[in-house]
Amino acid sequence: MTGTAVEPVGVEPVVSVEPVVSVEPVEPVVMDVMGSMPSPTDRQRAAGRLQLAALAPRVAPVAPAHLRALPVAAPLGDLLPGGGLARGATVAIDGPLAPALSLQLLAAASAGGEWVAVVEPDDRPGDFGALAAAEAGVALERCAVVRRVTRDRWPVVVSALLEGARLVIAPVPQRLRHADARRLVARARERQGILVVVGSGWPAEAALRIHGQASRWHGLEAGEGLLVHRDLLIEIDSKQGHRRTWCAQAS
Repeated sequence: MTGTAVEPVGVEPVVSVEPVVSVEPVEPVVMDVMGSMPSPTDRQRAAGRLQLAALAPRVAPVAPAHLRALPVAAPLGDLLPGGGLARGATVAIDGPLAPALSLQLLAAASAGGEWVAVVEPDDRPGDFGALAAAEAGVALERCAVVRRVTRDRWPVVVSALLEGARLVIAPVPQRLRHADARRLVARARERQGILVVVGSGWPAEAALRIHGQASRWHGLEAGEGLLVHRDLLIEIDSKQGHRRTWCAQAS
């Protein structure tokens, strides 16, 4: 039997080729004998300061509008901490000048586009005069007046007004309960409104207390002339301390 000759098949050897990876040289971190990192050079410090300066405007906090203070015009604003009233604060005003100072605060808020409100007690009808308010700079189209408010309804009315008005002026009723006053302070803080209570006897805390003590007019010399201006004696108690000063106000 004759066989068929089979030629051997040649097999190429498989060669494994490792990929060539280019490795960038890394500068060694040199540490001193105590194992601490080396201090940066002046050039590195300058570069770092430039980077921080460029980043600062992008991460700077911006206070929302409801957290910014309500500015008050001079002369009263010059005496207030920060030149205005903090939103969410309770302000107590008393003394003979309390009505005039209250109108200045109403004018400051309404002129800035805010809604304001006035509570008029039932035992003092007509206490709020629209003509005097307009002459003081109050924007009457943004001023709500609630008249004939009884003593037992006073806390409820003030609380409701704080829901929608930025600043509420309310004369303090007699025998106001401390618990009711504290609830109104908390409501003003919660709603970021400004509660201005007028008159003595406010039983709760107040971030700012303004005492309008007295005034003196100038301009009438020897019984004749024109009233030019008057000086107001104002005392202010706040967290920043106590201030007592005369300030000029145009007639």
